[in-house]
Formats: sequence, structure tokens, C-alpha cells
Amino acid sequence: MSEAQERAWVELAPRYVIDAPRDSAATSILPGSTIDPVAVWGREAPLVAEIGSGQGHAIVHAATSDPATDFLAIEVFRAGLARTMLDAERAGAENLRLVEANAPEVLQHLLPEASVDELWVFFPDPWHKKKHTKRRLVTPEFAAIAARALKDGGMLRLATDWEDYALQMRAVMGSAPDYVPAFDGDWAPRFDRRALTAFERKGARVGRDIRDLSYRRADRT
Repeated sequence: MSEAQERAWVELAPRYVIDAPRDSAATSILPGSTIDPVAVWGREAPLVAEIGSGQGHAIVHAATSDPATDFLAIEVFRAGLARTMLDAERAGAENLRLVEANAPEVLQHLLPEASVDELWVFFPDPWHKKKHTKRRLVTPEFAAIAARALKDGGMLRLATDWEDYALQMRAVMGSAPDYVPAFDGDWAPRFDRRALTAFERKGARVGRDIRDLSYRRADRT
């Protein structure tokens, strides 16, 4: 991290970062370490979690644009979290918290069941080499883990600029028993609350189509 990011981590992490108990790995979550969102955010409010928040451009914009909603940035790279905190402090985003952890473990262990109103996965690593595609996040196993964390009627929103990953996402989610599509046709319209970041602009500039998908969590029986 840069000197500014190191300083941000020391000064701002106590305010923004959830201190999650660890399992064996540095970015793991100890099973049974479930948080109480009301205690963490200090109120009852809708909760939106973003997986792979990067440097935080999208979630800081969302948090400052919607102060009535609570937001959680989930990221494994500390430098990105530090940048997110710096921007959040400048913007006065008091409704944002961060966790440095593997996303599936956050959904499995840290967040209570049926606690998330929306889950965002915007431009996850495409692992575009054929030998690496098995590392992609959106799999049937992930869909089931996400369904646990989402409230009935909650939304899972996906976006990618890699066509074959978009097709994989659609196939996975189309077969997932806990979801129904929240769009007509082949793809969802662009999510209008997603900030247009430099990353998305770059993908469009080099000719990659941005594809959105959205799925509603079916009611539990």
C-alpha cells in the first residue's frame, strides 16, 4: 500500500472495518462469527453488500447517494479497502462498512441468514484463461450461498464485460432453484444505480459489451 493508504488503514479501519474473527487463513471467517447488523450500523435499515468492491468507487457513490440504506464492501485486497475508506471519509459516508475477507465465507458465516436486501457482483475477475475458469466466483455453489444471505425477494445483481462469463452466469443462475429472473429477454438493462467507473468505461472503449443480469430470491417455503 502507499503511505496514504497505510495511514488510512491505521486511522480509519477502527471506524469502517468490521473486525471479523479468522479461521485458518488471513481472509477467512471463523464459523459462528455472525454479526448483528443493527449493532454494526447502529440502526435498522436495508442492507446492500457488494462483492469485490475494488477501490470502492461504486459502493462509495451508492452509499452517499442513498443514506437511508446500509452498505457493506467485501474485498480481499487491503489497498482497495484503504482507498475506499479514504473516499468514504471525504464523502461523509457514515452508512458504509468494509470487511477484508473471502466473499463466500462472509455470506456463509458473518452475515445472518436472510439479512441482505441486495447483493452486487460487478465485474468479478473473469479468469479468462481456459485453465483458470474454474476459479470464477459465480457457480452453483455460490448461488446457494448467496441465497442463504438474501432476504426473500432480495436481489442478486451481476455485471461483466466478458461474454463467456456472462453466458456462464446466466446458465448458472437459470438453473439455481432459489431464484427467478428479474428481467425479460436475454439480458437485464444496465443497473442505473451502478456508478460508471473507469473500469467499465475501459471495457466499453476496447469493444467489450457490458452485460447485466438480475435475479430475485424466491420466497422460502
